[in-house]
Amino acid sequence: MIRKRKAKIVATLGPASSKRKQIETLFRKGADVFRLNCSHGTHKDLKALVTTIRDIEARFSRPIGILVDLQGPKLRIGTFAAGKVILKTGDHFRLDMSKKAGDKERVTLPHKEVFAALRLKTELLLDDGRVRLRVLKAGKDYAETRVVTGGPLSDHKGLNVPNTVLALGALTPKDRKDLRFALSAGADWIGLSFIQRPEDVIELRELVKGRAGIVAKLEKPSAITDLEKIVALTDAVMVARGDLGVEMAPEEVPSVQKRIIRCCREQGKPVIVATQMLESMIDAPAPTRAEASDVATAIYDGADAVMLSAETAVGKYAPEAVAIMDRIIRQVEGDSHYRLMLDAGRVDTQPNDSDAISAGASAVAHTISAAAIVTYTTSGSTTFRAARQRPDVPILSLTNKRGTARRMALVWGVHATTTGDIRTFSQMVLRAATIAEREGLARPGQKLVVTAGVPFGTPGRTNVLRIHTIPH
Repeated sequence: MIRKRKAKIVATLGPASSKRKQIETLFRKGADVFRLNCSHGTHKDLKALVTTIRDIEARFSRPIGILVDLQGPKLRIGTFAAGKVILKTGDHFRLDMSKKAGDKERVTLPHKEVFAALRLKTELLLDDGRVRLRVLKAGKDYAETRVVTGGPLSDHKGLNVPNTVLALGALTPKDRKDLRFALSAGADWIGLSFIQRPEDVIELRELVKGRAGIVAKLEKPSAITDLEKIVALTDAVMVARGDLGVEMAPEEVPSVQKRIIRCCREQGKPVIVATQMLESMIDAPAPTRAEASDVATAIYDGADAVMLSAETAVGKYAPEAVAIMDRIIRQVEGDSHYRLMLDAGRVDTQPNDSDAISAGASAVAHTISAAAIVTYTTSGSTTFRAARQRPDVPILSLTNKRGTARRMALVWGVHATTTGDIRTFSQMVLRAATIAEREGLARPGQKLVVTAGVPFGTPGRTNVLRIHTIPH
């Protein structure tokens, strides 16, 4: 199954897409990677989804990526005696550690780390920013606040502390259990939530030990402050615009999105644009024109992938959401203006042999109108470098590691397939021709641009380029 597009689609699974037929339909419609959210479902439920995805993968002989998304710390208030209160602007409202049910004057906040970080005039956001509080006084287990923006507030609503780094790690005890499950189940990517600092990514990397790729979910403004360092430490990035939009002014999010995409392009890391892309399709069979434009903008900017969340997890029109996203991507990539924008945004080649070879492969493929660029990779680094150049031909990634092929399902322009061990570059060229023809990427008489790192099996080393014509 050759996708007739280069950007990829990530689809979140949930109650509306948990059965085999539903998942297979989403794959047929265009989903390349399936996201499993550890915030919902038991390990038994998630394991059943993994088994189903792998069965579908075997049936269609196409690697499918699985992204397991860790929940991260969730800051929530306690309960109210009446289940709900109405806070009025100007009212005084107290947050404390008492276990007593709340009322219109106070509520429990069972997070001592939040109180430790509070200062005079710190703003607190409740219920995704619908209610705003400003700190008047704070101690180690309480905060006296004034209501800046009032409204209804009910049990267990979330809390955000913008512009403040909390003494909380990104991994909770639940996340550590979920991580062990995800790695044992064979997840290809692990999504890390609540990143505040580069050390959060380092902590996860030490636990993963290379068994899966890490997706750094950028949800908090403090992470944007250390953007370049975090991107350098991770394997891929997700622009979690919904959470960013809570702690950041809405008008700032679009420019931050572009900055993140650009940084990932420069460092050769896949980037996913996520949240509310086709939100109206949770209940409607077609998106709004603004939503279609939003998806298109991410593609024009050069994102590797766009993601559907509630649209496929709980939406009434999950297959239609994937199908329309596929159509939007293909429409954009068929636009001559798209290529002009990609070329205008071309990143500088790093001064090393591997990047020079990869940049050369893209230029040569364009000059000779090659059918495809073929990379042979064990770790994926050679293919990542090829994709970083955003060539105007498909990238065929050959690897002897199934896990590497599955990770490539997230990467722009890549069609991955597994093959047996290859001992010499000449053997690789012949196999590349055979597979490119078999996969429908090339025909006899067409040319391939082939790159690899020799000796084989040395990660991060791309040092050979060859032009090969497929014999008649």
